[in-house]
Amino acid sequence: MRILVTGGCGFIGSAFCRYIVEQTDWYVMNLSRSTYSATNVALDSVRNSDRYCFSKGDISDLHCLTHVLRKYSPDAIVHLAGESNVDLISPQKFLESNILGTNILLEATTDYWKSLPNEKKSRFRFILVSTVEVYGAFDYLKKFKEDSPYRPSSFYAASKAASEHLVWACGVGYNLPIIITNCSNNYGPYQSTKKLIPRVITKALKGEKIPVYGKGDNIRNWLHVDDHVKALILLLKFGQPLTKYNIGTSDDLTNLDVVKRICHLLDKLVPDFSFGKREKLIEFVKDRTGHNLRSSVDWSKIHQEMNWSPKESFDSGLEKTVKWYLENERWWQLSIDREFNKSPIMV
Repeated sequence: MRILVTGGCGFIGSAFCRYIVEQTDWYVMNLSRSTYSATNVALDSVRNSDRYCFSKGDISDLHCLTHVLRKYSPDAIVHLAGESNVDLISPQKFLESNILGTNILLEATTDYWKSLPNEKKSRFRFILVSTVEVYGAFDYLKKFKEDSPYRPSSFYAASKAASEHLVWACGVGYNLPIIITNCSNNYGPYQSTKKLIPRVITKALKGEKIPVYGKGDNIRNWLHVDDHVKALILLLKFGQPLTKYNIGTSDDLTNLDVVKRICHLLDKLVPDFSFGKREKLIEFVKDRTGHNLRSSVDWSKIHQEMNWSPKESFDSGLEKTVKWYLENERWWQLSIDREFNKSPIMV
């Protein structure tokens, strides 16, 4: 298998590339541009592999895409590139990247796919990795299913919903063999320090105030990035065209609970008596606009059809993640320097 992954320098993309090289005999090309979340260090372990290659490019550049597709001749595309900074107040970047960029990628992909021999054409897959955010806010006790209505409450979520509709239209209208996934909140190593879990870890280690939106009672479902990648691999192997899957876990926690668990874990692993218990660092800040109260998915479909289930519980995954950040201070200090972390936690 030869896989083209867009946005392979990002958090999920780099984890995907590492897994392909380290755990399979497949080949992977990473098509990516530099963004705030991208980090070359995350790909150091696979950079010199003859089954990994990198091409700097933008999914909005049709000429670039056409060249890459013809040169690399992939058996599948995993589309991860896009703007995901939910705190942006202007829709322009989301329109350019998540909607227009996806549209151009689909144009190039459809032309490439039509040119393939029949056998390779039937094996080809285009996977769009989307988000649970497209479902918006729902009943407090329910989980989102694959056929739940879309009610996006941010420009980010609206643009991802639009990209899903474009991909689905290509699948129905042109028979492009597409698969759409909607994942819950990912966490793990090499995640941008703008995101909740690494942001709390790094601030708690430095003894800085830990800002939490509202009362911290917003509920999220948490998925370790390695479990997410394994689900995508299964779909590349066995997923059927024109299908949609939610990828999540049974771990629904309030943001405040997540923050407290990190503080307690750090107190146990690296106690710092200069400022006492890290939970004292928590401060509540004004909630952000369009912040959904609850976001959780029903992932029974992928469990039943693909026999997939997450291997990490939230507690086991969190402990591994915290220990990784403890062992990689140089990386997250560089991440903070690059990103000028002045905004509140983004969840």
